[in-house]
Amino acid sequence: MVRAYVFMAFGLPFLLSGCSGSPVPETAVGTLEMVEVDVGPLQPARALRVLVQEGDVVMVGDTLVLLSTPTMASSTAQAEARAAAAMEAARELTRGARPAELSRAQADLQVANADAERASADLARLEPLAASGDVSRATLDAARSAARMTAGRRDAVREALRLVEEGARVERRQAAAAEARGAQAAAEGWRATANDLVLIAPVSGVVSSRNVEPGEVLAAGQSAVTVAQPTRPWARIYVSQFVLPTLRWGDSISGRLDGDSTLFRGRIAAIATRAEFTPRVALTDKERADLLFGVKVEFADTTQRLRAGLPITVILPRPTP
Repeated sequence: MVRAYVFMAFGLPFLLSGCSGSPVPETAVGTLEMVEVDVGPLQPARALRVLVQEGDVVMVGDTLVLLSTPTMASSTAQAEARAAAAMEAARELTRGARPAELSRAQADLQVANADAERASADLARLEPLAASGDVSRATLDAARSAARMTAGRRDAVREALRLVEEGARVERRQAAAAEARGAQAAAEGWRATANDLVLIAPVSGVVSSRNVEPGEVLAAGQSAVTVAQPTRPWARIYVSQFVLPTLRWGDSISGRLDGDSTLFRGRIAAIATRAEFTPRVALTDKERADLLFGVKVEFADTTQRLRAGLPITVILPRPTP
C-alpha cells in the first residue's frame, strides 16, 4: 500500500511518499541561499576608491573600499597630542623633583636659616640694652617682630624642601596616571576609527554586490560591499509534524540538485519552534496534516555547484509509523 502526503515549501508542493514493498526516501524541496556578509563603516564617511567589482574573488583581509572624513586626521592628531601631554605629566610626577629644583630649595633653606639666626642674635643683644634703658621700646619690638618673621619664613622654606624631597602625593600620581590612561584610550579610539575607514574583507568569498561608488556618502552601518560565501550554501525546508521528531540540531543530512545524482552533505542548523501555515489550532485530521515546521539545512560545497536560487531536494529520515 502506498502512502502519500503533500505539503507546501516556498509555495510549491513537495511529496512525502513511502511504500511498504519498496521504501522510497521522503524528501523536501528548498531554495538555496548563500551566507552573505555586508561590509560597511561604523560612522558616516565618503567613498574615495572602490577596489572590487561584482564577481571578484576576495580573501580575508583584502582591501575593499577606501573611505574618508574631513575631520578625522585633525581629531586623531589632537587626541594623540593630549595623550602625549598627559603621559609626560604623569612621568614627571613619578620621577619627583629635578636636581636643580632640589638644590634651589636647599639654598633657600640655608638663606632662611641665616636670616633667622641673625634676627635672633639681634634680639638677644637688644633685650639687655632695652632693660637698662639704652634702647627704646620700639626698637626692641621691631627686633622681636623681625625674629618671629624670619623664624616663620625659615619653617615655611624647610617644609617646602620636605615636600620637594618627598615628591607628589600618591593620590596625585595615581590621578595623573589614570588621566594618562584615559587620554591614551581616547587616542587609540580615534586611531581605530581611522582604521575603520579602510574596509577589508572579513571573510573569503565572492563579491555579490557593490553598493557604493566613489564620491558617495555612506551612513553608519550602511553596506558598501556584500561578500557571499559560496562554500556555505543553505536552504530552508518545511517538514510535517510526523517527520519533525526524527530531526535533531546538528544531524547530518544530504541533498541533491534536479537532474543530478550527486549527494551533497549538510547538517541541520536550525529547527523552528513554532508551526507555520495554519491559522488556528488544528482540530481535524486534515488541519493537523497542514502543520509545517521550518528547518534550516547548511551544506558544505567545495565544488561551488550549489548556487543561490537553485532548488535542492533534501532527503529526510523516514518517520516512525
